[in-house]
Amino acid sequence: MAPANQLSGVAGEAIIIWDFDRTIMDDDSDRWVVVEMGLTPLFNQLRQTLPWNSLMDRMMEELHSQGKTIEDIINCLNRVQLHPQIISAIRAAHAQGCDMKVLSDANQFFIETILKNHGIYDCFSDIITNPTFVDKEGRLRIFPYHGSAMPPHGCDLCPPNLCKGFVLNKIQDSTSQDIKKRAIIYIGDGRGDFCPTLKLREEDHVMPRKDFPLHRLISKSSTPIKPQIHEWSNGEELNKILIRLIDLVSPI
Repeated sequence: MAPANQLSGVAGEAIIIWDFDRTIMDDDSDRWVVVEMGLTPLFNQLRQTLPWNSLMDRMMEELHSQGKTIEDIINCLNRVQLHPQIISAIRAAHAQGCDMKVLSDANQFFIETILKNHGIYDCFSDIITNPTFVDKEGRLRIFPYHGSAMPPHGCDLCPPNLCKGFVLNKIQDSTSQDIKKRAIIYIGDGRGDFCPTLKLREEDHVMPRKDFPLHRLISKSSTPIKPQIHEWSNGEELNKILIRLIDLVSPI
């Protein structure tokens, strides 16, 4: 495990990859909609019978059957509060030329709606998550990132619907040699963020949220963790650490 005080960087602004739930958003976006829109009893009833994406798709079907509209869902999501220092960190990183992406096991509609409401959607070059669309009846549909058209990812660390390590490898492989010289800063909290952490390089940085699953998995990992590790607990800490890392890896 590389200690946070032994810092090294590479030329070029960072590529910053953000998880969403309990990272950008302090809560879980799926849980927020389920609770706020009165779906908890049905959710708990079906929780053990459906895969997560199918379960959330079923929740959207229930809302549609109750006469709830897309606008009702948007209004629910617009009540989500983001920590001001998280918003500040995102805007500062964007202003400094960092390439920022969201990589999340939430879903496209929830993430985009929340980011747009807080005026930071345009700070991100890509949002990689479970896809959504609104069908001709006005119902929100939610599907897995690794859908039926894609072969199984075969990773035993990740849920069947999304392997973040698979996505990180695609990002690494698709970039030019110039961009490959840039450090990646990966910010996350959950079990699904452990797989991509294992694929980061020594010149990269991982920011696990303290006392959350990613932090615990890193702490007890028998596999060497190559990137430098920077723990954070709240928006203020994340902001300070991220700005320091951006200054470190940016060209003078």
